[in-house]
Amino acid sequence: MAVTAVSDVTPRPVPRLRRLEDERWLALTLLAPTAILLGLFIAYPFFEGVLLSLTNTRVGVQGGFVGLKNFDKIWSDSIFRTSVWNTFWYTGVTTVFKLALGLWLAMLLNRNFRGKAMVRAFILLPFIIPTVLSTFAWKWMFDPTFSVLNWTLFQLGIITQRINWLGDPDLAMTSIIIVNIWRGVPFFAISLLAGLQTISPELQEAAAIDGARPWQRFWHVTWPLLLPVTMVVVLFSVIQTFAD
Repeated sequence: MAVTAVSDVTPRPVPRLRRLEDERWLALTLLAPTAILLGLFIAYPFFEGVLLSLTNTRVGVQGGFVGLKNFDKIWSDSIFRTSVWNTFWYTGVTTVFKLALGLWLAMLLNRNFRGKAMVRAFILLPFIIPTVLSTFAWKWMFDPTFSVLNWTLFQLGIITQRINWLGDPDLAMTSIIIVNIWRGVPFFAISLLAGLQTISPELQEAAAIDGARPWQRFWHVTWPLLLPVTMVVVLFSVIQTFAD
């Protein structure tokens, strides 16, 4: 005679740590500290600053809502309008040149040639050199008296008198654009090179077998696959350049 014992077993609650096995809970847990820090130190001050700019609040004095009246006097200032225009012009021009030169360098570095590692390290020099040292070097190159640029142009017979690079507004803006491009091209080149290396060479080979020319292979195969990386790089460059 068989006797079957039936016991009343209650299910145990799932431990909270077991929830981390779910990717959704794990993602929320990992992102929560970063989201809190960004919200407290970036998002909140930004929105609070926007709200204060729409009021006539002063230090120690509670103000009221005035809308865009605070910006009327600022926008009526011709110097401010010129500064805004120069900022957008500076950001747009430098971003276009950095993208073009960075993409060109990335395409060259993506090929196999002797000394490729040394060339990659050389391109990173603008990032390796401290900003203070590079600033002094460029300031010396743009010096009206001891400028190596003026000396080179004079020896080539292009100029007959010294150029005051930083004394003229247009030349000063051009000089700043050149320095920003020099410093920003390596970021574009290395980032786009990383994106190019994720593209399978088989796609290029298949397009070449189908009769596509190099420009067609780049425009219809490489560029669409590289576009997501390019958009992120351009976004970071625009933010950094605009802040500069």
